[in-house]
Amino acid sequence: MAALGARLRRVPPLIWLMLLIPLVVEAFWVFWPAVNSFSLATLRWDGITPAEGVGLQNFVDLTADPIFRTAAANTVYWLIAFGLLSVAGGLALAVALNRPGRGVGIYRAAIYLPMVVSMAVTGLFWRVMYQPDGPINSALGLLGLEGLERQWLADPDLALSAILVAAVWRQCGYIMVLYLAGLKGADASLEEAAAVDGANAWQRFWRIVMPQLSGVHTVVLAVTVIDSLRTFDIVWTMTRGGPYNSTQLLSTYMFQQAFTNGNLGYASAIAVVIFLLAIGFIITYLARQARTEEAS
Repeated sequence: MAALGARLRRVPPLIWLMLLIPLVVEAFWVFWPAVNSFSLATLRWDGITPAEGVGLQNFVDLTADPIFRTAAANTVYWLIAFGLLSVAGGLALAVALNRPGRGVGIYRAAIYLPMVVSMAVTGLFWRVMYQPDGPINSALGLLGLEGLERQWLADPDLALSAILVAAVWRQCGYIMVLYLAGLKGADASLEEAAAVDGANAWQRFWRIVMPQLSGVHTVVLAVTVIDSLRTFDIVWTMTRGGPYNSTQLLSTYMFQQAFTNGNLGYASAIAVVIFLLAIGFIITYLARQARTEEAS
């Protein structure tokens, strides 16, 4: 401890100042609002009249709210499906494009391009695509598949999955870039040695390359979970949570309660649930990774 204290005292004051400034900004803009959400969740407040303390009543009300239960189930479905599809698609694209070749850079840029567009614009673009007389139904008609034509965003059974396709289309390019960075840092000599020993392409990828991407997996998981739970723009621009609340996520329902219904305390309770879901998924994965590394 004495040695640690001596090392800390040798750090120049300017360094401490440069560390303190972002810490203060982070505490003011991130940590304080997060802590404040927990306190707001114990209030009944519309943002105008005096707040009324209700303890945990907002959370009790959530358990009896059918729309909240739908939003929670949709959020879990979105988290799992969005994560699996975007990670699988991004990893497959990264592996396919992780080689020199003519036009590879153009393909990479084209696949990443949707990430440059905001979620709201992506939602508007795909809303046009899903119109009854839009490009998707028109293409199905041209292919003689009229029986597959649907009113995609007006069908409660299909609307959320239709939005999911749009979100994965946008996210795959981002995941691809993360995995490309990891693949560039992988030791190619290990894969070559495994090939000499007779390992096939799948064995080399699964046994040699994938373990070297463990750090990237952690980043991808954190990014995917956070992006999943804060998904709002694309759902709101495409369906506003409809039809019949079938595409409500916790984020859209929280927004609706806060800014449409003026129920800030109830909305804060939903925000706390979102926070706990994110922390739960990330901590569970990190604990599993730690056990795997210790076992190896």
